[in-house]
Amino acid sequence: MWLIVGLGNPGYEYAWTPHNLGFLVVDLLAERARIRVERPEAKSYVGLGRIGQQEVALAKPQTYMNLSGMAVKELAERYEAPPERIVIVVDEVALPWGNVRVREKGSAGGHNGLKSVIGALGSDEFLRVRLGIQPEHPVGDLAAYVLHRMGKRELEVAAELVAHGADAVECIVTDGVRKAMNQFNKRVPDAGTATAG
Repeated sequence: MWLIVGLGNPGYEYAWTPHNLGFLVVDLLAERARIRVERPEAKSYVGLGRIGQQEVALAKPQTYMNLSGMAVKELAERYEAPPERIVIVVDEVALPWGNVRVREKGSAGGHNGLKSVIGALGSDEFLRVRLGIQPEHPVGDLAAYVLHRMGKRELEVAAELVAHGADAVECIVTDGVRKAMNQFNKRVPDAGTATAG
């Protein structure tokens, strides 16, 4: 069983913000695999099904981003998923828009959601798919930036980014993390840098 968790914040006001791209990837994976992510359990909405021949649990924690680890820990215990079978999908301000990075392990890199997951699991050895949302210009308030409602241009870029993120997750599950890293860890040249508005 693979546990695939998209990080984000619950509530309509956060639905179309850069910080919720993890939720959007899970939504797209669910749509592709015809999985309904609506069962309330382990402080999350969960759906069970298959990607390729692999059994998966798709989850969207409802704890708010900074407490995501509580949900991930409960989910990992419930589905007996070891770290190498956990994929966390998350936004990343250090990566340019349009870029996807697959990592096997590593630090939180300042991301509070990842920090919470690492703390709760007591390990940083879970897989992660990071989606680039780096602002085009320096911003004074990073928290406000990641929580701003995306405009039309950003949503267009985000839709493509979410699709690539879902592709990366599917590749990890069906072909292994090494192949996913080789395929997706390439810089996207000027992937239509999004601007606020």
